[in-house]
Amino acid sequence: MSFEELPSKTQRKNEMHALQDLGSALSALSPERIRTLQLPEALERALLEVKTFKAHGAIRRQMQYIGKLMREVDPAPLQAYLDRLAGVSRTAIAAHHLAERWRDRMLEDIAAVDEFAAAHRDADRQQLRQLVLATQRERAAQKPPRQYRELFRAIARTLDAAEPQATQPDSETP
Repeated sequence: MSFEELPSKTQRKNEMHALQDLGSALSALSPERIRTLQLPEALERALLEVKTFKAHGAIRRQMQYIGKLMREVDPAPLQAYLDRLAGVSRTAIAAHHLAERWRDRMLEDIAAVDEFAAAHRDADRQQLRQLVLATQRERAAQKPPRQYRELFRAIARTLDAAEPQATQPDSETP
């Protein structure tokens, strides 16, 4: 490898800071989500430990250590996961729109709950049916859309847990 092919010191520092920032974003996740990421044991432990620190200096040193550990991990899937959680990736936006279409379809026709449950085995048919009926009552009474939002969250949780295939509602959906 020649001298020209090596990255500059500035570029290396920027990459390290980016990894440290990614580690910082990961440390903000709940302990359950951190454990599901299947990270190396040392990195997972460091991410969980930083939550226990109170002193600014200790947190800063731990974040530097996390940045060092992040060099051994492929950051692309982790960044994609964070983007999906934040709702900024195209797949997250598509999943959001899909959940909205299913919600609207269920509110138009309660039989869509059965279709959704048939397509998604882990869907709680009874809970969805109750939420649809509660949302319809809520709309009739012109109350704030609390149940409407809860119905969306239930659908979105099911879609997040589901396989990518069999998640599209019929093409007749508005």
